[in-house]
Amino acid sequence: MAANLVSLCLKFLTPDMIGRIASSLGLDRNDVSSAIDAGVPALMAAFAGVATKPGGPQKLADAAKQEVGTLDKFAGMLGSSGTSVTERGSRMLASLLGTRDQTALENAVGKYSGLGPSTSGSLLGALTPLVMGAIAQQQGPRGLDGGNIARLLESQKDNIVDAIPSGFGRLLGGTGLLDSLGDSAKRTIMAGSETTRAAAASVARTLDDTRRSGVAAASTGINWLLWAIPALAIAALLVYLLGRPTEQVVQQGTTAVQSLTVGGIDLGKQVTDSIGSLRSALGGITDAASAQAALPRLQSATAQIDKVSGMVGQLSSGQRNALSGLVSPAMPALNQLFDRVLAIPGVAEIVKPTIDVLRAKLTTMTA
Repeated sequence: MAANLVSLCLKFLTPDMIGRIASSLGLDRNDVSSAIDAGVPALMAAFAGVATKPGGPQKLADAAKQEVGTLDKFAGMLGSSGTSVTERGSRMLASLLGTRDQTALENAVGKYSGLGPSTSGSLLGALTPLVMGAIAQQQGPRGLDGGNIARLLESQKDNIVDAIPSGFGRLLGGTGLLDSLGDSAKRTIMAGSETTRAAAASVARTLDDTRRSGVAAASTGINWLLWAIPALAIAALLVYLLGRPTEQVVQQGTTAVQSLTVGGIDLGKQVTDSIGSLRSALGGITDAASAQAALPRLQSATAQIDKVSGMVGQLSSGQRNALSGLVSPAMPALNQLFDRVLAIPGVAEIVKPTIDVLRAKLTTMTA
């Protein structure tokens, strides 16, 4: 059975390697980490699409042959000539995808990570040789023909879908880059409806609280208009939110998160990206081997959470409440994932120290 190629790439992209990539491109390592979480499975999805087109498998085979041994020398390639590696990867990506799909991919990763399309294009250029190197390593020199690579990418579809971060699938939804993944990709894209339901539930709770307050006020003789008007306004907001497309609701949430920017760092985005990465990494752990593969991503998320924790003291009381509002709703599901993973035989000894630190830091943020 073929290895999980996405996990193979992400395991290779340790925090140290992410730092090297960020340094070679002059970028913030946390932004790069978020872009990598989206970019690696997105590239795999795009290549799976190429494999379904006439002549596509051979184009992939020719590209993979150029990257035999790339994983072994990737760090050195960055250290000596990061720009040339990026340019070579960008040309390869353009040749495989075409300008339209390459631009769509850059726009989606740029929007998700906050890097912007131009900068995300440079990062995807750096990642393309690495992803192709992983394909070449998995196939071996004798397996680098179009048919074998097409079958390999076909076998990776579920792994690719599982690795696409929450919210990122929607950005790719209209591009066609996920079409080759089938129904699983559609489920990923629809995952964004959870955001809409959460927003609606929050407003509904506020409406209910306001209604109860109004009843109490009315019982003491206070004019019913003092509570009826706000209640009606909130009800209208609820209807408005429920009727809006998911993407617009997500944009509203992003605007609120942006108010948590401190010293040029968007702490809200750091937290939401880290939680999304955690869910993806934890969800892919099924045994000791997958736990070892997921460990670098868990450690990277821990580093991001740790960075946010160190800056909480600079937040106002209102900002701390907003941060708690981001973390608290996610904790029940995360705790279930933590417990499930730790119960798998042979996994606890690998990830428990990291999970314990994550639990403690996230719990502190909910205070």
